[in-house]
Amino acid sequence: MPSSPSVEDLQLVLAISRTGSVGTAARELRISQPSASQRLARLERSCDTQLFFRDTRGARPTPAGTELARRAEHILSHLDELYEATRAAAVGERLAVGTFVSLAPILFPVLDAALPDLVIEQQVDHGQQLATMVAEGTMDAAFIAIADQMVLPRGTIARPVGRDELVLFVPRGVELPGTGRQPLRGRDLPFSTYDRGGDQIRTRLIALGATPRRGVTLATTVAMARHRSQLALIPKSALSHELADGEQLVPAPFRYRLTLTLLTGTTPPPRLLAVLPRLRTALHLSPTRRST
Repeated sequence: MPSSPSVEDLQLVLAISRTGSVGTAARELRISQPSASQRLARLERSCDTQLFFRDTRGARPTPAGTELARRAEHILSHLDELYEATRAAAVGERLAVGTFVSLAPILFPVLDAALPDLVIEQQVDHGQQLATMVAEGTMDAAFIAIADQMVLPRGTIARPVGRDELVLFVPRGVELPGTGRQPLRGRDLPFSTYDRGGDQIRTRLIALGATPRRGVTLATTVAMARHRSQLALIPKSALSHELADGEQLVPAPFRYRLTLTLLTGTTPPPRLLAVLPRLRTALHLSPTRRST
């Protein structure tokens, strides 16, 4: 059975993938090019596959090399956090909690206020990766919105926190939607969701007469609407606390609900479970039948 790759092996693969050159990667890692080439050849023998196409122009990753580089980056990022996590554990109880980019500025302040004596290690990533980290035990819990749209890793438990809904954000002075079958006719309309329903939402907006433009995050979508004085379609939780004078949220012209879910291992952190009702209230989420 081949031995596991070393940290140095992973660093080399990542450096070659990033720089496109064995020589450049070797200089970056402060080793000789022959040593880097020998290490790469040894690693390819262990994997029993070619990791890079090498020619006079440099080194390009094969599909296998791309996958190994992706996993190397994931593993090395955890090693970078090792000492920080160890120090946090020494000074008191800690939890590693993750969520997606759009929810982070809304979620973490609520958790920080609700659990002031708990050290919360905040992490941000996309839902699939967060679920993987919970399953492998490198994260205690994750708040995601795609639990019902993916196959959850073995060893994880999904607990609905509450339901969110899409609403129309109306900046000050912006005309409300019209009536009839196309209430958004002729309107440029930025939108954002934090689940995987973007294509479905776009199709429905077009059917209602709008020209939809997707924002990369909730905050970006709101900013687009404010700068151009346009309506925006966003989850209600995104602006439940930050409406400026003259701004309002009104019902969307179609019904679309999202579910925020807490994903944990088989033994959920009790203190995190206890704060879920407060979190649901703070985010203006509606309870589900299975909400704690």
